[in-house]
Amino acid sequence: MAAFVLERVIAAPPAEVFAASLDPELHVRSMARHGETMVEAPAGGVFTEGSTVTWQAGHFGIPFRLRSLVFDIDAPHGFRDRQIAGPFKAFLHEHEFEEHPRGTLMRDTITFRSPFGPLGRLVDRLVMREHMRRLIEERNDTIAAEIEGRGSTLSP
Repeated sequence: MAAFVLERVIAAPPAEVFAASLDPELHVRSMARHGETMVEAPAGGVFTEGSTVTWQAGHFGIPFRLRSLVFDIDAPHGFRDRQIAGPFKAFLHEHEFEEHPRGTLMRDTITFRSPFGPLGRLVDRLVMREHMRRLIEERNDTIAAEIEGRGSTLSP
């Protein structure tokens, strides 16, 4: 399995960062340059325990659909989502939010495996890990810009 961890401090309380991370529309905005859309949105417009969503996007010139399940929601500390149908053999994204002197430490742990056995592992090592890291960084840039741009509820 390929894996990586990204950490970022966002100048806002954990509850705000947690809520923003569960906003599917914010995710769509973060992936706009890749043409990612929601084919199936979660009921109520926000992710809750057991929500599913189907994304459609194109990466490397290849269109695909990915259906995810959101689970283990522990507000405002974290949640997980995993692919239940799509291009990966396995995909798990763990979201963690911890108090930090400057706001919230947001940690993303991504674990995935491409299909096709040894060839897939080679693709993961040579291309996919870095591509996925850039996508999650773009998503995190959008979360930080939206939260910090509107002003957080942190006390001065």
